[in-house]
Amino acid sequence: MKSKRKAAAIWLAAGAVLLAAVLATALMAAGYFRKGGSSEGASSGQIYLYGEEHDQEKIQNWELELWGQYYQEDGMRHLFVEHPYYTAEFLNLWMQQEGDAILDMVSENAGESLFESPAEQAFFEEIKEQYPETIFHGTDVGHQHDTIGNYYLTYLQENGQQDSERFALAQEAVEQGEYFDTHADHVYRENKMVENFIREFDRLGGADVMGIYGAAHTALDGMDYMTNSVPCMASQLKERYGEQVHSEDLAVKFRSAVEPIRTETLEIGGKMYQAAYFGEEDLSSALPGYQRREFWRLENAYEDFKDCKTVDVLPYDNFPMLVEDGQAFAIDYTLADGSVERRLFRADGKIWNGLPVAEQILLE
Repeated sequence: MKSKRKAAAIWLAAGAVLLAAVLATALMAAGYFRKGGSSEGASSGQIYLYGEEHDQEKIQNWELELWGQYYQEDGMRHLFVEHPYYTAEFLNLWMQQEGDAILDMVSENAGESLFESPAEQAFFEEIKEQYPETIFHGTDVGHQHDTIGNYYLTYLQENGQQDSERFALAQEAVEQGEYFDTHADHVYRENKMVENFIREFDRLGGADVMGIYGAAHTALDGMDYMTNSVPCMASQLKERYGEQVHSEDLAVKFRSAVEPIRTETLEIGGKMYQAAYFGEEDLSSALPGYQRREFWRLENAYEDFKDCKTVDVLPYDNFPMLVEDGQAFAIDYTLADGSVERRLFRADGKIWNGLPVAEQILLE
């Protein structure tokens, strides 16, 4: 892996003129290079969006199965992803070359993005092996603009494409990332994701596409997940394309499939409750001062807690299982010193920052 990463750095620094020429020839033959300008009117193709919880191997396996069906049975080739334009362009180059130098470079410079996950890298490696004609379309703002974004601009300059549409789009993505990093404006990001998606989709001439995004972006009637002030990406796409847009939340499917490990009896507030135990989560690396937390669903307990005072919230996606309105939960947090703090929650449909959340309660 180290040798590959070193090779990637050398490739970027030197421009790799010969390799670029070979890749350009291959991509041109494959019809990859896209025509400049925008198409007239909206595309007539279908948009199949899948919302995920990031870095869940089971969900990624489902996504691979779905893409395989669309690819093999329907002839679909265009896969939209929650990455910047230039990251997807690097992936498209990588799809055409021997080895993984480009993928390793992207991973090494990904910061806190999804590419740090081995499961994410394996996901793309599987696509390259099984579905080699896949073309990626990145529609997020320019995360990693100072590394991957600048590397891509340098690559284009060293290969005489500084006046190309590809360069202009990469530069635009860089500027979007710079603005977002400076202002932390999530409404801006959501709207730019929509604009970028429309640009990429409308130029495909009616082709069907599949898109993989965090579930917060794919609800057809949802709001942006951080500010709850504008419709989320899928909702805006639905307004433009109507019945062409389809969406499924794989995160809900994932949690719905989670079964309790065992059933126990817990005493809470002097009353005994049947409790379904769903396991524990390690918190030591994410939350200093904590070791882990364990989850129970308290059966038929909501009515006992519905009028209790609330003190905090916890998004549904923090739970390892499906959370439904009208349920109650106990979570035991084990602190670094070994002491245990039990927190109680109820789920009654509250929305906070665009996310459904359970409310932490205090017993009277």
